[in-house]
Amino acid sequence: MSRVLLALADQTVADGLFAELSRRGVEVDRAETAEDGVDLARAGEVDALIVGAGMPRPQRLELIRRVRSLWPSALVFVAGPDGDPAVVVEAVKAGADDYVVLSSPAADVAGRLVRALEPSPDALLATEAAGRGEEVLEGIIGGSAPIQRVFERVRKVAGADSTVLILGESGTGKELIARAIHALSHRARGPLIPVNCGAIPEELLESELFGHEKGAFTGAIKTRLGRFELAKGGTIFLDEVGDMSPNLQVKLLRVLQEHQFERIGGGRSIKAEIRVIAATNQDVRAKVSQGGFREDLFYRLHVIPIQVPPLRARRDDLPALVGHFVAQCAARVGLPRPKVPPAVMDLFSAYDWPGNVRELENVIERLVILSEGEYLSAEELPARIRSLAPGGATAAPSAGGHIFSFPEPGPGGVSFNDAVDEFERRLIQWALAASDGVKNRAAALLDLNRTTLVEKIRKKGIKFPG
Repeated sequence: MSRVLLALADQTVADGLFAELSRRGVEVDRAETAEDGVDLARAGEVDALIVGAGMPRPQRLELIRRVRSLWPSALVFVAGPDGDPAVVVEAVKAGADDYVVLSSPAADVAGRLVRALEPSPDALLATEAAGRGEEVLEGIIGGSAPIQRVFERVRKVAGADSTVLILGESGTGKELIARAIHALSHRARGPLIPVNCGAIPEELLESELFGHEKGAFTGAIKTRLGRFELAKGGTIFLDEVGDMSPNLQVKLLRVLQEHQFERIGGGRSIKAEIRVIAATNQDVRAKVSQGGFREDLFYRLHVIPIQVPPLRARRDDLPALVGHFVAQCAARVGLPRPKVPPAVMDLFSAYDWPGNVRELENVIERLVILSEGEYLSAEELPARIRSLAPGGATAAPSAGGHIFSFPEPGPGGVSFNDAVDEFERRLIQWALAASDGVKNRAAALLDLNRTTLVEKIRKKGIKFPG
């Protein structure tokens, strides 16, 4: 339960806000003076402070300062009848996060405050992942062995300034790996400047990378700094470096060898005080043997390679990734977070995901927006995934969005025991999905003892996040 400290002089407004916050499950303590507020802040953790703009300025600023000192993560709101710019600016300078207009209905103000206190989808994801023994490394999710090897390599290389070449198929998250390396490095306070070498025409890419002097070419009406210069003190990320033209390969090689470059039309060498991380979805060794990529540049880039696995090689991470994208998308579009029925997860597991994590994210967005009710609907899946239903039969939804497909009989008929076992497995998965993985609730849904359910889960090797 969140705890809010309410320090408002207008008792009528305070009563209304107290009632609305309490109704939403928030613990509220009221203070009439700044001194009372400090005493209450000392008594226990404060998640948010709401202080009235009508409180004398010295007391108001002192209360904000003391609460911030005691509870640095607390949200601080200054509240008043209007949005007087001078008061708003003063409040922010004093350490407040926002200004609340109390002329709005108490229910609206309380709703806004409660939303501000809710953890972000990413924070919830990290908590859920930790509960499952999984890991979130700088926004990268996964507990499977292949992605854990990537995490280990990222941690090892982050502290050095060595050039890194990230290899992997499109959509595997190569830029996320680059961002993680930068965030864990001593250059984290500097900029991370990404450049998609495959998306910028060759005649423009040189200027994008190295900049140009005024008058260097037609249209160069002023001096422009390039990405290498803008990345000073930080990291430059050269995505799809395999698409770089031979001319630019020569210039990039010089930067890596001599750690300096020149703007187009300039004669002054500029020191490249940066780290270089490159990425490609191509087989660069093959391009070298075919003469499409300089061998010396390849070895300059290939100092520390990191191979990012495709999604089909890390299927164990699917539940965590699906949960993350469902929560993220639902929050972004303002919809309730739907549940994922086991049959949908089965189809996800059966599909090879040629577009990798990016394709998964796009499919999840489609399902979140188009599905109705509290479950993701398999009927809204693309046909290429829906066609993977067991037995090739059309999957038919039943209670809770669960899907069970009757097997197609073969020459020898259907094994009754196998079919019953499969139905039981899917029924247990449905109950786990409907109860968010809480086994006590799942057992109640199935009218089973918890110990019986746990034993069936163990024997059948059922895995479900939660």
